[in-house]
Amino acid sequence: MARRPAAPAAHGEEFSFVSPLVKYLLFFFNMLFWVISMVMVAVGVYARLMKHAAALAYLAVDPAIVLIVVGVLMFLLTFCGCIGSLRENICLLQTFSLCLTIVFLLQLAAGILGFIFSDKARGKVSEIISNAIVHYRDDLDLQNLIDFGQKKFSCCGGISYKDWSLNMYFNCSEDNPSRERCSVPYSCCLPTPNQAVINTMCGQGMQALEYLEASKVIYTNGCIDKLVNWIHSNLFLVGGVALGLAIPQLVGILLSQILVNQIRDQIKLQLYNQQHQADPWY
Repeated sequence: MARRPAAPAAHGEEFSFVSPLVKYLLFFFNMLFWVISMVMVAVGVYARLMKHAAALAYLAVDPAIVLIVVGVLMFLLTFCGCIGSLRENICLLQTFSLCLTIVFLLQLAAGILGFIFSDKARGKVSEIISNAIVHYRDDLDLQNLIDFGQKKFSCCGGISYKDWSLNMYFNCSEDNPSRERCSVPYSCCLPTPNQAVINTMCGQGMQALEYLEASKVIYTNGCIDKLVNWIHSNLFLVGGVALGLAIPQLVGILLSQILVNQIRDQIKLQLYNQQHQADPWY
């Protein structure tokens, strides 16, 4: 009896459920963030090596350390995504998808908790700002950061301009020998039109004045309220940033799950072909 040709089997072996578009889209997606992670680690290491006294750590944690840790975690995560998509490895893809889901849920939970416990979040921000004021003169980068914030938000101190008494140089105590006693940094001063040279002593003795009198020369409102007001007036911008962080994560999760399902279908097809290879009528 003549056998039927095995064309269907050959056709089945050539067909693949794995879409090259999904596979390489996920690969290049991870490759992009893999490169970004290496840049983050490099910048963090450079900043850490170049700064002997990490006074920026008084903000909460050293930003250089944050960059290194986030960069390393991103490097490992995107490495799993790159190799998993390129080699069609279900284990690596599932690891990538699970870790990305956990990161997304943690960010979502942090946002919800920050909204629910806004008073505690405000208290933590106040604590960080107060700690930064204490160490204002300890590091030039920290000093420049505080000066930039006070100029940007037209504010002075955390709650009010008198918070600068927390700093040993600006403290108003009688036994303080500093020339800046009872003063505030120049970044608290109201801008002077057409000023060619910055008067760095414009905040001299401002803490000894009452609010109304001091407000003629410096910003008297604290930066915490200014920051909260800025967030409220720029909710669309804040939401856009949050959405910009969430979309790449959701895209990565979606693409990895699509590719995993396609690989599983391909495995089933291969097993089906192997089971019917011995069938003379297949």
